[in-house]
Amino acid sequence: MSPTLLSLLSLGDFLSKPVSPSLLGEYEKPSLSAWPSPVVPLGQAVTLHCHSGPPFVIFRLLKRDGARLRKLQEQQFNTFPLGPVTREHAGSYTCSGANLSRSVDPLPIVVTGVSTKPSISAHPGPLVRAGENVTLRCHSSMLLDKFILQKKSSTGHFQRRGEMLTGGHAPADFFIGPMTLASAGTYRCYGSLRHSPYEWSAPSDLVDIIITGPSRKPSLSAQGGPVVRSGENVTLVCSSESAFDQFHLLREGEDLGHPFAGGQSPHGELQAEFPLGPGTPAHSGVYRCYGSFTRSPYSWSDSSDPLFLSVTGSTTSTCSSTMDPQTTEEAPSPQEHSSTWYIVLGLSIAFTSTSIILSALVCRWCSTPNRKSEESSSALSDPGGGGLIAENGIFTSCRLKTDFRCCNP
Repeated sequence: MSPTLLSLLSLGDFLSKPVSPSLLGEYEKPSLSAWPSPVVPLGQAVTLHCHSGPPFVIFRLLKRDGARLRKLQEQQFNTFPLGPVTREHAGSYTCSGANLSRSVDPLPIVVTGVSTKPSISAHPGPLVRAGENVTLRCHSSMLLDKFILQKKSSTGHFQRRGEMLTGGHAPADFFIGPMTLASAGTYRCYGSLRHSPYEWSAPSDLVDIIITGPSRKPSLSAQGGPVVRSGENVTLVCSSESAFDQFHLLREGEDLGHPFAGGQSPHGELQAEFPLGPGTPAHSGVYRCYGSFTRSPYSWSDSSDPLFLSVTGSTTSTCSSTMDPQTTEEAPSPQEHSSTWYIVLGLSIAFTSTSIILSALVCRWCSTPNRKSEESSSALSDPGGGGLIAENGIFTSCRLKTDFRCCNP
């Protein structure tokens, strides 16, 4: 075979093979990312990474300013640190290189904390049975007209789940349902203004949406009974035949914690104790408990039957006792003390006055002239000195009756 023919065959084989995109000037589309997140709290830092198929010699960071792109940085490295961020850092960013032939999708950088946080609430409540609906309401006292709802992912990052425009002080209602295990999780929301889409408020508090019902309900009891005296220690016990490793205690919808199962009951059930401390009237209310597994924190069992806990008054005035009737009486008021004192004082004065009057009358009776004349005539008519004995007898009788000494004139 001639050399010319071999050359023609080699050229045809080369042309029949696909040509690499890099030889034609086509590369993988570059991209821009933010670490740790494109949502940055005011005052913190963020790093932008420009990823490109071809090895750029020069990297440029640009920010959209209205209808044009403004170059911010140009360097040989593909990382661009920003921060501490201010409101001026909020906006849409992109990157480019010297041999870039394809555009980069813009990356929005959102700065949060430019206004106070809104409130978030679940209606009718954060515990939702499978298949039911729940509404997350985001509201702010400020004149915010845009709200953004986020949900925490399995990696711990928050992802946008919804956005709603409102007017004035109107809240934003985000409907979630029918409820599934994928819908359960931790949510939060932000507020913003529609003419400043890259400047958000501080994040709201977190709200956990729990799906209930996949497992059998546990039982709830109170050590010593559901009626306790004020000051006595109160301990509630949640137990179940299922192998839950977490129990949750709620009082009228308020979550009071979820300690791990502490051991087995005498009947072989798993149980957890919830010590509430010395009982006060504030502990009175309706309690329920739930069981769950650590591997699935947003899936709880059915609710236990409600437990009505009643904390009565002090330990010395609550229960009646036949041994000490005074413990059942209420402490008298100051007015009652005053009335009792006045009665006792009046009775004392009356008794003393009566005693003085009676004593004076008896003494007067002892010293009257008629009595003396009778005594004298009796003495004269008694020969042998019997009158002196009678006189002494009268004086003795007078002293015994009045407890006073009668005067002999």
